[in-house]
Amino acid sequence: MKTLKPIVLFMIMSIAGYANAADYIIDSEGAHASIDFKFKHLGYSWLTGSFRTFGGNFKWDKNKPEDSSITVDINVISLDSNQAERDKHIRGAKYLNVEKYPTAKFVSTSVTPEKDGSLAIHGNLTLHGITKEIVIDAKPVGEGKDPWGGYRAGFEGFVTLNTQDFGMPNFLPTNKVYMQLNIEGIRQ
Repeated sequence: MKTLKPIVLFMIMSIAGYANAADYIIDSEGAHASIDFKFKHLGYSWLTGSFRTFGGNFKWDKNKPEDSSITVDINVISLDSNQAERDKHIRGAKYLNVEKYPTAKFVSTSVTPEKDGSLAIHGNLTLHGITKEIVIDAKPVGEGKDPWGGYRAGFEGFVTLNTQDFGMPNFLPTNKVYMQLNIEGIRQ
């Protein structure tokens, strides 16, 4: 009987630990999430914009962030820099080539909690038909009950992408696009 107690205790702890992990759907429909970008224009100013259509899900346990994961699907055609001709140019064959590559996808491979509470989210980004590993610097913004009886968790993240890594030319005068991710999810 004494040998069964540690096994039963381990099983209860495992189930309790698993119960803390939760699945979330990104609330992009409610406009409580955004994928924004900026890059330098001729070295004189910043051009900014967003991807308007995206979705995904994540798994989150604040007590075991290393067990977390996220998947995001982006409709690249939804790029919006607030200027129709520029959007047409960026969506065109020279850059994003949305006719051939209408979507992008990020799938995390690991989450590393940092001492300051931030997270290093490692994963694969497929963009312009090329898959590369990237690291998103993220941190939890908050979590809790919402006014509609649900439960939400939110994060912000930053990553710098090199356009040449994804087979595109420089966005003059540089090849860097700075991404800001604001992700709020509804627990399922």
